[in-house]
Amino acid sequence: MTLKYDVVVIGGGHAGCEAACAAANMGAKTLLVTMDMNKIAQMSCNPAIGGIAKGQIVREIDALGGQTGIVTDATSLQFRMLNVGKGPAVWSPRAQCDRGKFIWQWRTQLDATPNLDIWQDQACELLTEPTPPTKPTSSLPRVTGIRTIWGAEILACCVIITAGTFLNGLLHIGRKMIPGGRIAEPAVEGLTESITRHGIRTARMKTGTPVRIDKRSVDFSLLTEQPGEQHPYMFSYLPSGSAFINEDSAYAAAPPQPSRRLRQLPCWTVNTNAEVHEVLRSGLKDSPLYNGQIQSIGPRYCPSIETKLVTFPDREQHPLFLEPEGEETNEMYLNGFSSSLPMETQIEALRHIPAFKHLRVYRPGYAIEYDFFDPTQLKHTLESKVIDGLFMAGQVNGTTGYEEAAGQGLIAGINAALKCVGTKEFILHRDEAYIGVLIDDLVTKGVDEPYRMFTSRAEFRILLRQDDADRRLTERTHQIGLASQQRYDWWMQKKEAIGEIEQFCYNFPIKPKLINDALQQLGTTPLVFGTKLADLIARPQLSIKSLAPFIPQLQERIDRLPNRKEEIVEAAEIRIKYKGYIERERIVAEKMHRLENIRIKGHFTYADIQSLSTEARQKLTAIDPETLAQASRIPGVSPSDINVLLVLMGR
Repeated sequence: MTLKYDVVVIGGGHAGCEAACAAANMGAKTLLVTMDMNKIAQMSCNPAIGGIAKGQIVREIDALGGQTGIVTDATSLQFRMLNVGKGPAVWSPRAQCDRGKFIWQWRTQLDATPNLDIWQDQACELLTEPTPPTKPTSSLPRVTGIRTIWGAEILACCVIITAGTFLNGLLHIGRKMIPGGRIAEPAVEGLTESITRHGIRTARMKTGTPVRIDKRSVDFSLLTEQPGEQHPYMFSYLPSGSAFINEDSAYAAAPPQPSRRLRQLPCWTVNTNAEVHEVLRSGLKDSPLYNGQIQSIGPRYCPSIETKLVTFPDREQHPLFLEPEGEETNEMYLNGFSSSLPMETQIEALRHIPAFKHLRVYRPGYAIEYDFFDPTQLKHTLESKVIDGLFMAGQVNGTTGYEEAAGQGLIAGINAALKCVGTKEFILHRDEAYIGVLIDDLVTKGVDEPYRMFTSRAEFRILLRQDDADRRLTERTHQIGLASQQRYDWWMQKKEAIGEIEQFCYNFPIKPKLINDALQQLGTTPLVFGTKLADLIARPQLSIKSLAPFIPQLQERIDRLPNRKEEIVEAAEIRIKYKGYIERERIVAEKMHRLENIRIKGHFTYADIQSLSTEARQKLTAIDPETLAQASRIPGVSPSDINVLLVLMGR
């Protein structure tokens, strides 16, 4: 049987779902191929979305017109804004989700997306052909589709690989090894080999997940409760949280999200102890990480419990977080106890924690090894430099985390759809989005361990705040047909409302005799001379919310605001408080854009430029950057090497 589509997406994880929705919503006839339609966007590890820098990515996905934020809002069990004790540049939203409801909410989104079909099968071969005569300047093979294990041949203009940990996946629990892409799910064999025969480089990585616990066996009186926030934010910028799909030119709106919020549940904290550590150390000889069974590299920033013991031998305890898996299930997730030790070792060790004395588990933790592809062989569109029309997104690019995968999937889906109609590519720069930082790091620096996004990786953190992703991105994707008209209209209404609040604060005069009593109540220095309201808001101790009760004109404007008043006020306040920092960082970003505009791809044969360092010649030849700015971010390319290229460019 032969099927024909514009875009085929292999893998129904977070990257695959976003890629499929993006391509379909932009008008491409799209097929999502997944092995199990009942595990769409499965949270293989922690049932949570967001976190440090990851929350910013989710808000960017939503601002661009993606679905992850919408699905998260509909299935959230607990919300927390992280880093609120620091500046807003690093505030990061995080939500604990109902794992099962998350899957079905995503399935609802996919089923309601026009131009999108789902095919339950396993891809086993990438189909290609030589460059067609219509492209005589290109020597790359061109993707033509895929073949599945059941013999279906699916032809396509573009193929997006989002296979997660399934490519030649190998599961480890103690000395036991079983092929698999996830627990109780088969590995994908043959697909890697059909891709690498074209010269695409591959290697192996490792990740893992913790034990799942039956909450009925836990003594919660011996745990410390960690409640969520009483008035949680939302990931989606949409005014009502409805699941909108692009309704322009034959696109229809999807059914709205459930109006009922899920029952908000607490998380719990507990610590390991010396007895736990003693049992774990006794099992290290059977740990795949330390007996030579696992050769690949795992995530440094999410280490297993055995790695913590070896790396920090003097630590007497390590924190663990017991988190709900769902609103109505007894299954709980033990964050911080990722392990591939023998199952009896894991369970025995945990029973030395008083709250887990009578512990029962659903399954132990395990590790998994899997194939990934060298991301330096990708363009910033996430299209392969080796095979025309092949895109890759997610863990196959060496990343870790649902959010990083979803962000890549969205960009791959957008660019695959654009390529099908021959339209200009869509690229996010480092000063536009954390997604831009993520992709630029992957394609210019590569990875030697599973890549995880942090705020520290972004040099323009003040510009990439979680509160203003819609300001940065919504208008851009509305222009290419992804962000819906309703999303765009809401952003323009919100943008106008923020501007009105800012303008009022910069122009409204404040006299000392009218405000000094209030300032004393609010714990800040009284005024000596008159000033503008914005100058008061700039003080660390004050906010628009705290001043509004004392300034009727300000309160009146807040009361007139449209939907999501608190979000609008917060955005205006941040722009006022940090105006100087924002403007200074924008100037630096604009300077960097000058190097981004100097295109060097195809201008040099780097191996022949003896004035470059040996390492620079090797790295520039291997990566072949598009612009001088990208070249400057390649490890091993020094400022003096960049100066050499500038001289050769006549600059």
